[in-house]
Amino acid sequence: MFDVIIVGGGPVGVFVACELKLAGAKPLVIERLTSISQDDKAHGLTGQVVRLLDHRGLFERASGTSIPEAAPGFFFGAMPLPLHMLADDNPMHLLPINQRDFEQMLNVRAEELGIEIRRGIEMKSFTQADDHVEVTLSDLEAGTESIITADYLIGSDGARSNVRKESGIGFPGHTDRHIVDRTALIAPSNQFIPVDGGEVDVAGLGRIPGTFYRTEQGVFTIAMLDPQNPVVHTMEWEEEPDGNCPGTGTRMSMAEMENSIERVIGAPVKLTPPPIGRPTLLRRLSGRNTRLAERYRDRRVFLVGDSAHVHSAAGGPGLNLALQDAANLAWKIAADIDGWAPKDLLSTYESERRPLGDRVFMQTQAQTALMSPGSDVTALRELFSELLNNKDNLQLIADLIAGSDVRYNMGDGELAGWFAPTIELTLCDGHKVRLAELLRSARPILVDTTGGTLVSSAAPWSQRVDYIQTVQTTTMPSMLIRPDGYVAWSGIDQSVLYDHLKRWFGPPSGR
Repeated sequence: MFDVIIVGGGPVGVFVACELKLAGAKPLVIERLTSISQDDKAHGLTGQVVRLLDHRGLFERASGTSIPEAAPGFFFGAMPLPLHMLADDNPMHLLPINQRDFEQMLNVRAEELGIEIRRGIEMKSFTQADDHVEVTLSDLEAGTESIITADYLIGSDGARSNVRKESGIGFPGHTDRHIVDRTALIAPSNQFIPVDGGEVDVAGLGRIPGTFYRTEQGVFTIAMLDPQNPVVHTMEWEEEPDGNCPGTGTRMSMAEMENSIERVIGAPVKLTPPPIGRPTLLRRLSGRNTRLAERYRDRRVFLVGDSAHVHSAAGGPGLNLALQDAANLAWKIAADIDGWAPKDLLSTYESERRPLGDRVFMQTQAQTALMSPGSDVTALRELFSELLNNKDNLQLIADLIAGSDVRYNMGDGELAGWFAPTIELTLCDGHKVRLAELLRSARPILVDTTGGTLVSSAAPWSQRVDYIQTVQTTTMPSMLIRPDGYVAWSGIDQSVLYDHLKRWFGPPSGR
């Protein structure tokens, strides 16, 4: 008997399984693919999710370094952001990693935790009762079907989610059919030479930004995360993307990629395919979708990741949003399974996470608009560049794309509702520890900076909330931090703390 069945074994599905297991639940992951996809997809994670991964010790596994550092620059709508201006207030952390490598790391972590992942399995249908979900699974190789019962079902099965469709949840949004994205992996050559400042010297053209190069014909990028396999990409706006431009319906070729780059940058290029044995990619996507599920829940069924929201924009907003969905949902489901969840705790998943999906919906459409061709857009970009030289405006945009600009409704404490700060604490024995290191187990913690006055308040929740006493300080308030990294309470008022302990972690033990 499994507590939760997760449909979809990509990075979000496996991560939510890890979070459930850490919270004490027994998950099962089913995935129709027989192995981790080696396709070239995302090339990194950005924003607040990098700090969440640091909370679990996964940032160090993926990066080889122990502490995330904020990036001195990033981009919005193919426009450079001088994030170094923000100094310590810069929220834009980066984790450069190919999605296939990230998935592999998560699968290793899942194996360490004893999580079962069944591959080559597809969900056919499900039915719900008052206290369980009954899921019909199909073994694609054997051609057999089986039925498994669980307390909950989580759909992490992508933009075309069968879980969402079976639940009858609408997926409204916006489609721009005129945008055509072309991407190719190429071999290194003298055609593109990296130079200082993140720029690339293009033969026959000169130095251009290595991230985004917008012209009146489209946008060109070249990524060299793996210097032996550079990735080139173009965005073009085509009047007839299904026609002879070509859009869909014809096989993508290296010649088509060359022609697209020449149209965008105005200079001919010659591309060489990767050597035999290296990853390959020739991909054309016609049309862009931005969609948000009408609901994230249908009784005992929940949606996370692309099943709940699809955002077509560079910079990794989808994974940033999706992995935080997973962290928000997992501990709440586990609390319900364990029997101590406060009333309506599960309802806070949608009320907290869907507004963030809505904001990413907004900002990704704004970014696409800023990249589109036209003299009017060029004028808008000039104005936008001036606005970004103002530190307050830059902070607003940085917080928006990092996903750190929304505060949950958790009261009036100085830090309440915000993601936990990046700080170092001194424990009573004199040992110094980063706050992120105290969240490795995905358990809620109460950090007492008052010298121990909160110990009696914390005692009735000792089985659910870890108590951490630090050297007394007047510069940092005490904090009650949820497993997903958000501060549920901060301050010194013990009566308010008591209320928030009950609100998030149920009645005191023995009551």
